[in-house]
Parts: sequence; C-alpha cells; structure tokens
Amino acid sequence: MMACERYDVPMASENLWETDSDVYSDSDEMDCSDPLAMSYRCDMHEGIRLEMWTPHPKMKQLVNVIIALNRMKHIKPQSTEFGEKEVLDMLMANVIQERGVNVVDSVPSYTKTKNVLQCTICDQYKKSLVRSGGSPHLQAVTLRAGSADLKVRFSMSTYASPSAPSTSAQPVCLGISKSNLYLACSPSEDSTPHLVLKEIRGSLETIKAGDPNGYDQLLFFRKETGISINTFESVKYPGWFISTAFEDSQTVEMDRKDTEHIISFELQDQVRI
Repeated sequence: MMACERYDVPMASENLWETDSDVYSDSDEMDCSDPLAMSYRCDMHEGIRLEMWTPHPKMKQLVNVIIALNRMKHIKPQSTEFGEKEVLDMLMANVIQERGVNVVDSVPSYTKTKNVLQCTICDQYKKSLVRSGGSPHLQAVTLRAGSADLKVRFSMSTYASPSAPSTSAQPVCLGISKSNLYLACSPSEDSTPHLVLKEIRGSLETIKAGDPNGYDQLLFFRKETGISINTFESVKYPGWFISTAFEDSQTVEMDRKDTEHIISFELQDQVRI
C-alpha cells in the first residue's frame, strides 16, 4: 500500500491572502499517482478547509490550491461533502479569469501633409495628359510645339498614414489646379475600376479607407523609380494603375500592370507650393 502523508490547510474566508500571479500555473499538477489517495472536504461553518493526501508534497502545489480557493471564497456549494469532480468543476468555472481585449481600429487613415507639388504629367512616350472638352475623362495626346498650354496642370497633395500597409510608395491626390476636380478611381457598372474626374466640395484633410463619400477613390500610391519614372496605383483598388494606350488621343484609364497599356509617367514643369 502506498504511504501518503496528510496535510490540513485551514482557511477562514476573512484571512485569505493573495500572492503573485506568476506563482499560479496551469502546468503545475499535484503529483499523486493514486486517485484514491486524494480527497477534499469543505466546512462552510468554519471557513474553507482543504484536506490533501499526497506522497510527494510540494509547497508550490499547496500555494496554488490556496490561491484557487481564495478566488472561490464567495462560492456556496450546495452540500458540505463533495468529491474531486465537483472541486475541479468549481476551479474551471471560477479560477479562470476574464481578460478584456482592446479592439484596435485597423482601418487605414490618410492625413494630408503640407507637401504639395504643381506639375504636368506625360507618359513615357511623351504623350501629355489634357482635358477633353466637357468630358469627365482625360486624354493622352502628343502635343505639337506651341500647344503646351493644353496640358493639364495638377496640384499633387501628399498624405501620411501610420496605419496603412507598409509600402515604399507615397499616397497622393491628383487635383486639377484652380478647380475642385480630382482624378478618381471609381467602379463602373461592371465593377471594373475606371479613371474619372470627380468634383469634390468637402474637406480632404483626412481620408479613411471605405469613406462613405468615396474620397478614398482619390488616393493613389505614387512610386518613383529611376530618375523620373512614376507609377500611380489605386489605393482603393490595389493592382490597378493609371495608364495610357499606345495610340494617340485615347482616354486615360485604369489598367493592371504588365498589360498592353503604359503605366509609367514623368512629372514635368514642377513647382513646390
């Protein structure tokens, strides 16, 4: 027969104490291979009393049980005699503490900076972006000498966003100078993104992804490579870039990378304001 020693731990509810939470560990188990060599008794009239028999007593195990019982001091069992299963059920139901979780706003937000660049834009084959009458679109046209005044002059505002995905590109808005018109990557009836000129009356100091007014359609990731090569990728529709056709006088559109369209542009006539 296994020789076990008996340990009585009397605990009055008014004298219960706490210790560092690092002492209490779910990984610590009482070392007793004989399930019949362990029993419990609770006397609610005299406080809480733990009777434990174990062949290899450990002080840390006793402290763990005391902490557990301290957290259970307001529990009123239905009877004064209960077995191992009831004790374990009470531990699982009352010792596990609830932890609050702070929900972090993961929606990217873009704040306008003071960095504004006025410029004109042409693609890598020197076709300039121009207005097409009263159309809500731009065209890419090879201009003859003396017609530079047809070029659209842009005010390119830069934005900062600590919550946006890490990228080497700079968020920008491309507005037509001295107007309320901005380039916008907007969905069409077939859900394919299209580039349009959109009139904006509201403030663009802060733009959030999923903006109900559609202001996030105005944001583009400008990435500069080499000396003066720029690409403009839609923030709202990743993978879609401002592009031009190889043919002259075609509408400036949105397209994916590595297609038959041109997505590389050069900034000209630059002035920082």
